[in-house]
Amino acid sequence: MLKNKNTKKTPVYFIPGLAAGKEIFEYISLPEELYDVHIIEWIIPEKKETIKQYARRMAALVKKPKPILIGVSFGGVMAQEMNEFLDLKKLIIISSIKSKNEIPTKMRIFKTIPAYRLIPATFLENTKNLVKYGLGIKSKNKLELYQNYLSVKNTHYLKWAIKQMVGWDRVIEIKNIIHIHGDKDPVFPIEKIKNCIVIPGGTHIMLIVKFKWLNENLPKIMEDRYK
Repeated sequence: MLKNKNTKKTPVYFIPGLAAGKEIFEYISLPEELYDVHIIEWIIPEKKETIKQYARRMAALVKKPKPILIGVSFGGVMAQEMNEFLDLKKLIIISSIKSKNEIPTKMRIFKTIPAYRLIPATFLENTKNLVKYGLGIKSKNKLELYQNYLSVKNTHYLKWAIKQMVGWDRVIEIKNIIHIHGDKDPVFPIEKIKNCIVIPGGTHIMLIVKFKWLNENLPKIMEDRYK
């Protein structure tokens, strides 16, 4: 598990994907002698809260100075918004996007026609629906596996998060951001993604299917030793 309390080590904060809990990082293991690892869990948005207001509250959960912040999927979007309120050593995103230009067309349609407002609570509360339709996972085994990691089922949070994701309006990419992306990602197709470290065979759930690669290479990336 990702846990250790030595404050002399480099602090690393992870943010999970939409609706995912800290369990999603169970296979990720960084060298304990080098890193002090924390997981930021989702908080419930306030009524009519903007993404920047929410990001400020999330940033307040980062207590260690000069941390490395790593966000996955929507967590990557949130990490970029939090960057405005933090002094980071490094900003890394996995299976995510760096601007609205990388949002796939089918997702943009949800902004134009905000169908997410009509999604019934019962649909959102069923994690199988989120995995199948939200992440594009069709395999029965992977459906059942990934369902176990979606622990945030508050419908207000889910509708808010979907709205923020499809309507994200960042135009200019953050300088020196590090982007890790799979070439088989069905949610954010690689064709739309620029300037990233490409993982062959990587899907949207690389924390599970490519954890060995991440465990081996994340330390190299964080220490500028990756080639």
